[in-house]
Amino acid sequence: MAEGVELTINGRTVSAAPDELLIAAAERHGIYIPRFCYHPRMSSVGMCRMCLVDVDTGRGPALQAACMIAVSDGMVVDTESETAARAQEGVLELLLVNHPLDCPVCDKGGECPLQDQAMAYGPGESRFVEEKRHFAKPVPISDLVLLDRERCVLCDRCTRFASEVAGDPLISFIERGYQTQVMTFPDDPFVSYFSGNTVQICPVGALTSVAYRFKARPWDLDQVESTCTSCAVGCRVAVQSSRDQLVRYVGVDIDPVNHGWLCDKGRYDFEWVGSDERLVVPLVRDPSDDTELVASSWNLALDGAADAVAVAVAGGGPDAVAVLGGARLSNEAAYLWSKLARSVIGTDNVDCQLDDGLPADAVLGLPRATIDDACSATTILLLGPDPKEELPVLYLRLRDAVVHGTSSLVELTAVATGLTPYASHSLRHEPGNLVGAVQDLLAAGGPVADQLASGDLVVVAGRSSLAGSADDVLEALGVLADRFPDATFLPALRRANVFGALDMGLAPGMLPGRVSLAEGRHWFEQQWGNVPPEKGLDARGILEAAAAGRIGLLILLGADPLTDFRDADLAERALAGAGTVVAVDTFANPSVLRADIVLAAAGYAEQGGTTTNLEGRVSRLARTVTPRGSSTEDWIIAADLALRLGYDLGVDSLDSIWKEIEQVAPAHRGCSLDLLESPAGQDGVLVPLPQPDGGPEAQGSGAAPALVRWQAPEPSQVPPPRAYRHRLVVDRKLYDAGTTVSMCPSLAGLAPGPVLRLNPTEVQRLGLTDGQRVQVSAPRASISVACRPDPGVPAGVAALAFNQPGLATGDLLDSSQRFTEIEVETR
Repeated sequence: MAEGVELTINGRTVSAAPDELLIAAAERHGIYIPRFCYHPRMSSVGMCRMCLVDVDTGRGPALQAACMIAVSDGMVVDTESETAARAQEGVLELLLVNHPLDCPVCDKGGECPLQDQAMAYGPGESRFVEEKRHFAKPVPISDLVLLDRERCVLCDRCTRFASEVAGDPLISFIERGYQTQVMTFPDDPFVSYFSGNTVQICPVGALTSVAYRFKARPWDLDQVESTCTSCAVGCRVAVQSSRDQLVRYVGVDIDPVNHGWLCDKGRYDFEWVGSDERLVVPLVRDPSDDTELVASSWNLALDGAADAVAVAVAGGGPDAVAVLGGARLSNEAAYLWSKLARSVIGTDNVDCQLDDGLPADAVLGLPRATIDDACSATTILLLGPDPKEELPVLYLRLRDAVVHGTSSLVELTAVATGLTPYASHSLRHEPGNLVGAVQDLLAAGGPVADQLASGDLVVVAGRSSLAGSADDVLEALGVLADRFPDATFLPALRRANVFGALDMGLAPGMLPGRVSLAEGRHWFEQQWGNVPPEKGLDARGILEAAAAGRIGLLILLGADPLTDFRDADLAERALAGAGTVVAVDTFANPSVLRADIVLAAAGYAEQGGTTTNLEGRVSRLARTVTPRGSSTEDWIIAADLALRLGYDLGVDSLDSIWKEIEQVAPAHRGCSLDLLESPAGQDGVLVPLPQPDGGPEAQGSGAAPALVRWQAPEPSQVPPPRAYRHRLVVDRKLYDAGTTVSMCPSLAGLAPGPVLRLNPTEVQRLGLTDGQRVQVSAPRASISVACRPDPGVPAGVAALAFNQPGLATGDLLDSSQRFTEIEVETR
């Protein structure tokens, strides 16, 4: 490792890393050099010249742009010399020649670097009296971003972000000289999943967001730091509110996770929290008209839910009760619902996933990689969904590792992904036969197998298609784990806090702290007093049992199986066959409208706690605004329901729940509230923490159980595709008809809509044209949909997006099948 260098800045001797930029070294030592174009997460371009300082490298002082010169041993820097001050003053004077004086109406007013630096470093007055330049404003360069061209200082931040970080070079400089301006290409809007980041990093008010424009002023805002729960990446975010209403999210730069970036869904979905469509009171079936849900008091609704538990248990035992969902809950709420189900009701029929992820023992038992591990690995192997669509900021991190780092990407997917252009090897597999593709790849050897065997290997694994089962992925992971015993795995599951819910035991056969029911039964009987005797049903098993009339009470924790479960027929039969349905939710989605009792839950930023991201990093959630109406925090609903069943769960606050988790859950030993709130925990805490003895500590009257270890299944033989059939891939898009998108005015119109994607040769063979409607037939149903040629879809494969407005993709799918085959016919 190279030794540091010493230099002098403003008379102080400081040390810096070799090749560190002067502007970064100075800031690290508390010396701020003004800047507009420089950003630590992007390349330096030296465009604004605001960071001009006096630099003497041994040949006498000279003005240098601090963002373009690396430190050297013995360098002498003066950032406050008269020469530097005059240069910075001159730069500001030129920038303000045409900059409009509209600070009172500019969204950036009050948090504008140009405004601040004009006060701190500017001349105080202008020598220019000529008319300023004018442009038509604002220009909507996308559905989410507006451009005021006359405010632009040509810093190149937005264009560099679009090109270097997002890989969407859809915004650029046009014209030359005096007429240079930022603009999109003709008929090609700034359609990027990451466009909101350009608004955040714009140093002036040139780029503003539609959702925030003219909504608030910085001095009106209350701000807390929290964690985004739009997906499982767990980006850190500053949540800003005004007058008890959420108005903006701003990305917070933490090195292990998001580098300050947010996807547009995560940035703008605050709008659903304040929606007028929110559930604000409990609802129950009208006794005089059971087709209607009417407002009720909490006492009556909770009493009704408790009675439903008692009736179900009396009629069919604890196994007649099932809990579905929970991935939107905080860790504390998930733990309390898990404890309620297991120790009070006595059922193990719990599942936070909706048959679209991987079993809990695989997710929790495989050697876990961190995001940083993946981004520093020699090879990244993608076996799963498109990260750009389902885990967007993970996509940014992986892209950066490949484009600007030293990692190589190998992808083995059914269809092309957003990472395909950056893969050293991009291979397609037959849907339903990923394990066969992996076996063939490793058996054949060659450059791909050699690449996987060289250096560190991190496997990013998940379900790439809802048209198939998890078995295919599990078998492939088993083959890889056997061939590469030192490989680590980063599970790519999309649901917000699915990893925290699994950690807290919201999965059949899994107890809090990543221990199996069989291994942890004795320990949790000591802690809780009671646990179920046998492993329960997963999501598909729960719905099948409900459809058969064996579930007397189905509790939905933020789950909407009618919309979000991949087998629409089974979901419909399950809700019809369940004795009583109790829904705990924030909106009246289709499943909630079928419930008998609806308990209005508080939403994001209305309750605190913790959440866990896909790498196992626990971070804090902050309560920012008051829950709407009488909606109540999820953990309080669980505690109140337990009291009505005659049990006290023994907690009275979120902090008391976490203290119990730390004591009871083996994987969370040592992850204390003090640690989470300390500087060491400001970026979150990875669990399990390293333990001095290498394992769970003896607590109470016995040793805590060992953490779960995954046992790989035996590979299966998969039949080849049938002639004149297409294997179906059903994937997800970032924008869909889900609640958190459809209830956000800024996002609701961005869902791409239903379309069947076919290889261009297939389109030609079938005699189709782009946009022509075709009939798609599966054993379950037949639907009509427009088709589109897509070279990223192999021949013999057809791809549809799930949960798009106007298309019931789930009608085609049978959740009991390993894959789905369809026929495509012209209408």
